[in-house]
Amino acid sequence: MTDSIYSNLKQLGGVTRMPASPDKAELERVENTQSDIVYNVRFTAPEFTSLCPMTGQPDFAHLVIDYVPGAWLVESKSLKLYLASFRNHGAFHEDCTISIARRLVDFLQPQWLRIGGYWYPSGGMPIDVFWQTGPIPAGAWIPDQGVPPYRGRG
Repeated sequence: MTDSIYSNLKQLGGVTRMPASPDKAELERVENTQSDIVYNVRFTAPEFTSLCPMTGQPDFAHLVIDYVPGAWLVESKSLKLYLASFRNHGAFHEDCTISIARRLVDFLQPQWLRIGGYWYPSGGMPIDVFWQTGPIPAGAWIPDQGVPPYRGRG
């Protein structure tokens, strides 16, 4: 590994403050040195938090992000800080989930991306939000996201 593909990273390896909002969060990326093969990268955020834009009360979700990288990989600390920046951000479940996916797609230009937003009940009703950029690339292994549907006391 060479230092050159990591030389532009600003957040990794040091103390970094949590961004005040998703708009202020800085995502970082590195060159995908394995871009000659098709593979999946999965990020799971089981304790994602945002705010209801109407009540200001916290909303909680289990996010699963799968992507088949192209030329770029997202640097995981910058992704963690970006996701954490939603803690003080007011938006509906659908907006949070799709905004995250769209920003990653715009920033990384992956071959494919899928997000599952498994939101815990709000007002007694769970809301799950799913989106992907298109068909799964040939040769990619994309496991099930592994989050069971909400069953309450079942």
